Amino acid sequence: MITRTAILTALFSTASIHGFAPISIGQTIRISGNDSISISALSMASNANEIVQLKQGSTVALVTPMNTDGTIDFPSLRTILQFHKENKTDGLCILGTTGEASLLTMAERKAVLDVAVEEVKGSIPIMVGTGAIDPVAVREMTMQAIDCGCDASLVVSPPYIKPPQRGLIDHFTKMADLGLPVVVYNVPGRTAVDVLPETIGICAEHDNIVAVKEATGDVSRVQTIRGVTKGLKTPLLLYSGDDATEAEFVLKGGDGCISVTANVAPLAMHNMMMAGLQGDAAEAMRINETLESVHSNIFCEANPIPAKWALKRMGKITTGYCRPPLVELDESYFTLVEESLKKAGAL
Repeated sequence: MITRTAILTALFSTASIHGFAPISIGQTIRISGNDSISISALSMASNANEIVQLKQGSTVALVTPMNTDGTIDFPSLRTILQFHKENKTDGLCILGTTGEASLLTMAERKAVLDVAVEEVKGSIPIMVGTGAIDPVAVREMTMQAIDCGCDASLVVSPPYIKPPQRGLIDHFTKMADLGLPVVVYNVPGRTAVDVLPETIGICAEHDNIVAVKEATGDVSRVQTIRGVTKGLKTPLLLYSGDDATEAEFVLKGGDGCISVTANVAPLAMHNMMMAGLQGDAAEAMRINETLESVHSNIFCEANPIPAKWALKRMGKITTGYCRPPLVELDESYFTLVEESLKKAGAL
């Protein structure tokens, strides 16, 4: 069966490739006879009315469990989804860097999203990484997320090609036009371009740009971004994307984090974010002290290599397998990561 998303993807892609007038939200497309599609925000989603709003607190940057043959381990995926449901995780970020999204096919992405929606839809908001270099690919992944019933897209600045700020504004706002709430992801350490606060301020004027994941580690950006977006009817949600500084980020006025550490310590991360949001600096920093070793050592090799080994050690997933060119954790780091888990109370 040809889905609404497939039709829309073809229309958007054809217009982009062949230089036709852009198709926009609100436009009605005539297909044949009396059949038409109205391109309205989320009109393409069968369960659009079930969108769950993003929350303050701890959002986990979820791993994608795999078998040793490289296939996705769906029983382990269900296990960790329930683990987060039971331990007060406030949001799921699926198919991001930690989820090895760039190494998955579109069919695999859909299978992961379908399982996530089945397991937690309605109880935890589901944010999906849809970033890529090519805007056509970003559109396709975003529309897939809509069709699967997800709640928001995490759109990273296109890596490697270093677009100027005006190009970033155009990119983020066009993705927001697709109708799914957008989280702008700024991680210059991976993309080689910094999404400046002033750029975020302009993007935030779009109703569907609802949050920012700020992964520079510069906690002063909380107040800078608040300053350039102070006129918004609905304030942007500001998430830290840097585990080492997330407690301070929230204490300075941020709304939470999108965390790798939360894979192994979800309840502690939730409690730390809640303490910070309530202004209890002493409690937030006390919890953070127990997690500092994990914050550091969960990145002892490229993400998500240590996180997957840690989850295997905790008995939450069956293997630490990562898709090539990523590999499993080097044996020399086993004790380091294990001791960090013990300090955090995860073992």
